[in-house]
Amino acid sequence: MGIIRVAVAGASGYAGGELLRLIAGHPELDLVAATAHSQAGAPVAAVHPHLAGLDLVFVATDPTDLAAADLVFLALPHGESAALAANLPADVKAVDLGADHRLADAAAWSRYYGGPHAGVWTYGLPELPGQRDRVAAADRVAATGCYAVATTLALAPLIAAGVVAPDDVVVVAASGTSGAGRSAKTHLLASEVMGSLSPYKVGAHQHVPEIKQATGATSLSFTPVLAPMPRGILATVTARPAGGAAADPAAAARGALTAAYADEPFVRLLPAGSWPTTAATLGSNACHLQVSADVDSGRVIVTSAIDNLGKGAAGQAVQCANLMLGLPETTGLTAFGTAP
Repeated sequence: MGIIRVAVAGASGYAGGELLRLIAGHPELDLVAATAHSQAGAPVAAVHPHLAGLDLVFVATDPTDLAAADLVFLALPHGESAALAANLPADVKAVDLGADHRLADAAAWSRYYGGPHAGVWTYGLPELPGQRDRVAAADRVAATGCYAVATTLALAPLIAAGVVAPDDVVVVAASGTSGAGRSAKTHLLASEVMGSLSPYKVGAHQHVPEIKQATGATSLSFTPVLAPMPRGILATVTARPAGGAAADPAAAARGALTAAYADEPFVRLLPAGSWPTTAATLGSNACHLQVSADVDSGRVIVTSAIDNLGKGAAGQAVQCANLMLGLPETTGLTAFGTAP
C-alpha cells in the first residue's frame, strides 16, 4: 500500500485503465478513487478485465470524490478537464491528460478545439530543457498529447541546436486505435481497421499547435495515420538542414540527440542501423529514436516510436506526478518493453 493518495477521473477509458494499472504497481501511490461517467457503479475489473483483483468500484465523476486525494489524474475527453479542475481544492495537485491546459495561445485553442480557452498549465514533458524543474515545482501539469511527445522528442533538440530549419518540418505518424479512445465508432470496428491503413484529420490535427509550441517549429505539415494495432505510435519526422549547417547533417543531428538525451532514463537513441519499432516500446514509458539523412533530398529524418498509452499518456503522466510529489522520476515505470 502506498502512502500518497491519488485518484483517477475518467478511469474507464484506455488511458484511465493504463493509469490504474501503473498506480496498482506503484510502490508509493494509494488509489483512493476511480471515477467514470456511464460506468459509475461498475466494478473496475468488469470494465478492465486485465485488472482483475483490483477491488474498486467506479464512482461518478464529482469533485467531492476526488478531494481526498493528494493528486488527481484527469483522463477526461478534451474540453472536460477544466471545469472539474476548477472545483478541486487548491491543495490537491492535478495532472491533466487532456488538451485543456496545454496551449498558451488562445487563438490556437479556438482554431483546433473550439470553445473557451482554459489557460495554460506547466507543460508535462520533463525531457525539454528546464522543464523537469518546472514540473517538479508545479501543482498543475498538462501532460503531452501522444503524437506530440513522439514528435517533440525527435525534433526539439535539432531545432534548438540549429541543425534543422524550423520552417520546413513534415511529420507522418501512425497510431494504434486506442489513441482514438474507447467510444464505439464505426471507423474503429475491427472489420474497418484490420488489414488497412487510413489517414485522418490530414492537415488539421489538433496536436499541430502543441508540437510547434514545444519544439519551436514555425511551419509543420502533419499527417496522422490509423494503423491496425491496439497501441503504439511510429512517427517519421523530416526537416530541411538549416542554412550553414554541418556538411554531414545526419551526424550533426545524432550529436544533438545524443547530447540532449545522454542522461534521460526513458529516451533511447538506438545504435546506427537499428530502427525503432512500436513492439519494442509496448508497455513501457520509453521513446526509441533513430536518425538518418535522405540520400536524395538531404533532409534529416528522425524516426520515433512510443507506446501511445505509455509515454504518450499514462506513463508520461505518472512520470510528471513522481516529480510533483518529490519521488524519484522513474518510480513505478519501466523503460523496457514487453516481447514478443
